Amino acid sequence: MNFLAHAYLSGDDADLLFGNFVADSIKGKMLEDYAFRIRQGVILHREIDYFTDNHPVVRQTILLLRPVFGKYAGVVLDIYFDHFLALTWNIWSGKSLTDYASGVYKILIRRYTILPPRSRRILPYMLAQNWLVGYANFRDLEGIFKGMTRRSKFESGMENAIPFLMENHKVLETNFMMFFPDLIQFSNLTIAKLTNEGFMK
Repeated sequence: MNFLAHAYLSGDDADLLFGNFVADSIKGKMLEDYAFRIRQGVILHREIDYFTDNHPVVRQTILLLRPVFGKYAGVVLDIYFDHFLALTWNIWSGKSLTDYASGVYKILIRRYTILPPRSRRILPYMLAQNWLVGYANFRDLEGIFKGMTRRSKFESGMENAIPFLMENHKVLETNFMMFFPDLIQFSNLTIAKLTNEGFMK
């Protein structure tokens, strides 16, 4: 899953969301620099990624993408799934996607000084291009994929991501709708476990 899903799966806890959101930018001993609940957000992110990578629907979908995107199939699928989350947002939330995204941005801006360097570099682009809302439409998605293609060290195939998405939209959406409820349940259980562990400390 990508930025929108990781934020959504954090619930209403701002520190948990922050940790979940920036987890990919936190390496090694950097984790020790953050408050306990933020560290739990990083753990939540990693648990979500592990669950996602090993879910049978995701594994099946990766096989569909791999001939086109090779080792970047998982990266592309993460963004596709954020696209479908944005597209079906009203199913999952009572708040508009625009209002939700604005709230996420405020959480990150208020904690700008403690953002890890990679996240600090990304955030201005995310805000300027409104990524969290833009996932819902092909035009903004194409801009995101073009940026990722430029930053890729190897041939990624991501220049074909939008045509592939348009051609396979129905099957990809069906797979997302089968998978995402399982991920929500897993994330909620993980948050409850992490919270209980926190109370025991």
